Amino acid sequence: MQRGRAVAHKFGGSSVADAACYRRVADILRARAGEDGAQVVVVSAMKGVTDALIRTGEQAAARDGRWRGSFAQLSAQHLATARELLGDKAGPLVSRLGAQLAELERVLEALGLFGGPSDDALLYVQGLGEVYSAQLLAAYLDCPWLDAREVLVVRREELGVMVDWAASQPRYDAWMQAHGGDRVIVTGFVAREASGRVTTLGRNGSDYSGAIFGALAMAREIHIWTDVDGVLSADPRQVPEAVLVGALSYAEACELAYFGAKVIHPQTMAPAIARKIPLRIRNTFNAAHPGTVVSAAQVAFPPVKGLTAFGGLSLVSVEGAGMIGVPGTAERVFGVLNRAQVSVVMISQASSEHSICCVVQQKQAAKAVEVLKAAFRAELEAGQLQRVDAEDDVSMLAVVGDGMAGTPGIAAQLFSALGRSGSNVRAIAQGSSERNISVVVKSKDAARALRAVHAGFYLSAQTLSVGVVGPGQVGRAFLAQLHAAKERLMRTAQLDLRVRAVASTKVMALDEVGLGPDWLQALERGAPTDLARFGEHVRAPHLPHAVIVDCSGSDAVAEQYPAWLRQGIHVITPSKHAGSGNRARYDAIRAASARGPRFKYEATVGAGLPVITTLRDLIDTGDEVLAIEGILSGTLAWLFNKFDGSAPFSALVREAKAAGYTEPDPRDDLSGTDVARKLVILGRELGWPLSLEQVAVESLVPEGLRGGTKESFLEQLQALDAPMLSRLEKARGEKKVLRYVARLDKEGKATVGLTALPLDHAFAHLRLTDNVVQFTTARYRQNPLVVQGPGAGPDVTAAGVFADLLRVAAGLGATL
Repeated sequence: MQRGRAVAHKFGGSSVADAACYRRVADILRARAGEDGAQVVVVSAMKGVTDALIRTGEQAAARDGRWRGSFAQLSAQHLATARELLGDKAGPLVSRLGAQLAELERVLEALGLFGGPSDDALLYVQGLGEVYSAQLLAAYLDCPWLDAREVLVVRREELGVMVDWAASQPRYDAWMQAHGGDRVIVTGFVAREASGRVTTLGRNGSDYSGAIFGALAMAREIHIWTDVDGVLSADPRQVPEAVLVGALSYAEACELAYFGAKVIHPQTMAPAIARKIPLRIRNTFNAAHPGTVVSAAQVAFPPVKGLTAFGGLSLVSVEGAGMIGVPGTAERVFGVLNRAQVSVVMISQASSEHSICCVVQQKQAAKAVEVLKAAFRAELEAGQLQRVDAEDDVSMLAVVGDGMAGTPGIAAQLFSALGRSGSNVRAIAQGSSERNISVVVKSKDAARALRAVHAGFYLSAQTLSVGVVGPGQVGRAFLAQLHAAKERLMRTAQLDLRVRAVASTKVMALDEVGLGPDWLQALERGAPTDLARFGEHVRAPHLPHAVIVDCSGSDAVAEQYPAWLRQGIHVITPSKHAGSGNRARYDAIRAASARGPRFKYEATVGAGLPVITTLRDLIDTGDEVLAIEGILSGTLAWLFNKFDGSAPFSALVREAKAAGYTEPDPRDDLSGTDVARKLVILGRELGWPLSLEQVAVESLVPEGLRGGTKESFLEQLQALDAPMLSRLEKARGEKKVLRYVARLDKEGKATVGLTALPLDHAFAHLRLTDNVVQFTTARYRQNPLVVQGPGAGPDVTAAGVFADLLRVAAGLGATL
């Protein structure tokens, strides 16, 4: 085999799990033979065999009689695979494997005689899986196999197993010259030391073998075959939306591997890096996929290639004013930890030199604190150091990418995503290469933080966990609109709106994955409503963002808003209870929403009309609001647009109720309280301490009909006819029209009532259910700013709620 002409392949244990898998590997190699030119194929032991060999060896050394059963299973597994793989031609291989297995049995018996573990014997035993595996594949492909113990010479150093290239290269070349051929199967994992002692390359040793033999062969490429399509942007167990990364530089792959990502062990890449041989991570079970290529080439876009997070850590801190300006403090800290054999994962130091903190394995945290306190006892007693302690249950999140270097705003994106997800950063570290930013967060926040950052860099969809309370007319319309738009938003905006909970006053349906358009069926099978549990479910720890949409109109649900907001849950509602109700509760909602989570309520005034948004824009741009006037009830707008005397007012009320324009009890509309609530919401938006009791409200319900049942009121509706007709005739005599108007002036005076307006007034000519709001301001004094349109109905109200949800999503980074 000519050096520099081959492609090296390494197949892991899952790729050679059984006879069918060996055939699949052989098919891949045969299909690639023309393209590869020559093939050096390194194989692992069959799946699970290495662990079984270690266990069997330990059992034998402990004189545990179960080793014989374990050995019998291993023997049967390999001989059965040989027979299934080769059929009638299996005889020679079965005989050879049988002899080797018999030798293994004698070694195991010897271990029992010694009555204790022999390191040499155990190293020999645990490497035999690769020896058997290489022979199985070589026999099926009818090609030579190379026992790596014949050519690969290694030595053990502080940084791990290192290859003696000067000794290994000539042995490899001599073996290849003697055996020739365009394909050779090589045992992974095993090697010898210069003394001739059999050894292994340690965990991930087979991948390391693949890179070593690729380097010895001067291969054009090294293909590492696994059971995944390549390197993903994050661990799919933590981020199911993780995407495949097509290309990584060696440096990016090393960074990700160091921080625990399932890529390739950095040691595996060392031989390839030294000789600039590209590595390709591929899937044995999806061989057509090109996989991920790891090479010397740097690809700047996207700037962030991957993220990883791992826990089981503690944050150890040394803090005190006595450290400032004192040379050698950091050296003392890390020297002490080094001598105590405490491994430091990350280091962070304040520029003021007031504190040094480092991340260690949680199992070593107590030891780290103990040795540091002993080393700095004098400084602690003198008050020069204030504390040496450890914070347990933290996780480290790392963001990696070559394109981060020199790209402004990467750190801002990272910390914005973390902030929006409610994850507090405990420590930060960034290398001068700018290829990596690492942060420490509490472990309970780690999954949510990882998914938020992943979405924040547009590596996956921005996911919102959505809960809906109140599946009445508006709630149902909202859910229908959301499900209708869900696929489009995912496709065009990378926005995943996941409805995971729906609750009525009596029952709730909770779902881990998400409720679809058939949510009503799930609700019918639901559990009793528990709003605290509902909120906990929506605020799932593994999802970055949570939103509760309250369409219930329930004051009891509004009581939950401050708690939900404090938990980091955004709240959206068309209900007026929170915005116009108890002032202490309103202040608590505002205080909780000032910390990050959004409280959105556009649909409380004018349904889908941009009334709140317009008022907010006026305020935020510095305009002075002098007065607000409006027709804020679609029901009352319809009644007085229709009321011309040709039909009794009571008949129009019954008609409106039948058409669904009124509440079930029309007194809720005719009393004017609903309009007064809307006026309070607008007044509070202006910063005025307005309450419902301060609004002068003219009720259209005669005092004698304000009590009693809904049915008795409807029976006596005609009592409204005479007074309403009298008001109408008086207005006509003055060439005016009747409108139910809400007014708020700059002194805070608020009134709601039936008013006669001139025929040329902006409110005089409206469509039947239109709402209209007129803002008179310093800028719009002569020609007030008017917002007008449909202000009632489930669909338009739901559209206002949906628009608020999309505003929240945009604030979280969704590209709408």
